[in-house]
Amino acid sequence: MTTDQRADTLTERFERERRGLLAHGYRMLGSWDEAEDAVQEAYLRAFRAWPAFEERSSVRVWLYRIVTNVCLTALTGRSRRALPSGLATDPEEPALWIQPIPTALVGADPATEVVAREGVRLAFVAGLQYLPARQRAVLLLREVLAFPAADVARMLDISVAAVKSALQRARARLAEVAPSPDRLTEPADRESRALLDRYMAAWEQADPAAFQRVLRTDAVLELLPSGVRAEGNAACVALAAPSMDGPGAWRMEPAGANGQPAALAWWHGEPFGVAVLTPAAGGLAAVTVFADPDLVARFTAAR
Repeated sequence: MTTDQRADTLTERFERERRGLLAHGYRMLGSWDEAEDAVQEAYLRAFRAWPAFEERSSVRVWLYRIVTNVCLTALTGRSRRALPSGLATDPEEPALWIQPIPTALVGADPATEVVAREGVRLAFVAGLQYLPARQRAVLLLREVLAFPAADVARMLDISVAAVKSALQRARARLAEVAPSPDRLTEPADRESRALLDRYMAAWEQADPAAFQRVLRTDAVLELLPSGVRAEGNAACVALAAPSMDGPGAWRMEPAGANGQPAALAWWHGEPFGVAVLTPAAGGLAAVTVFADPDLVARFTAAR
């Protein structure tokens, strides 16, 4: 096989895994931008190492090893970190909030669609940021990607016993910070879409009462990057109502982010940001609004 043919083979195999590698990088880093950078860096490293790769392991294991170690290096050198929702921070230190990511970029085959959704939902990615980087990698490689412990040990250059120990500690810590199960249980897709439609209509019609009816009594509304947060149905409405302006001030389009329903928002015709919804039994359990106009164009392009 010629050098060009080997390069073409690597590119083909890498592209086959790209979506999963991007999702893995996103879970590790909590940032769409950084995940894309990590995947690009992983490709460059793989390209340089490909001529010497003798397929002593599978190409998939090899690629995930590379991207995992790129992410671990990024986390070590990072001066700012992606922050879980509600985590107190030092106001003197700048913070990089978790970014939403289009579901279309990190989706999976229909057979694994539910697992894929769970693996990228905002609450899960936020919870991961509480874990030390190596524990985070072990948990994702073992429980989300289902690699055998022996493969994970080789990826991270640690023992199988160390993998098992790190996984146990990661599970315990994640259980402490994860939302309660009833807040994560999604209704059927039809019900989720109905909640999204009602949410968008409430804002387009500037109707606080309609917005209140779509929320659970224990709903949370969070505005990023400001970090302003309201807990409870009435508090959410009190925070949102002044921003509703009047009928027609807001325009919404349905989207998908992190395996969850989302709405792209324009205010008076100008891009505003993305609202990611967490549907649950009884209404929306959470609304996380990312006030970043650039996200509107990026989500639109990713469709």
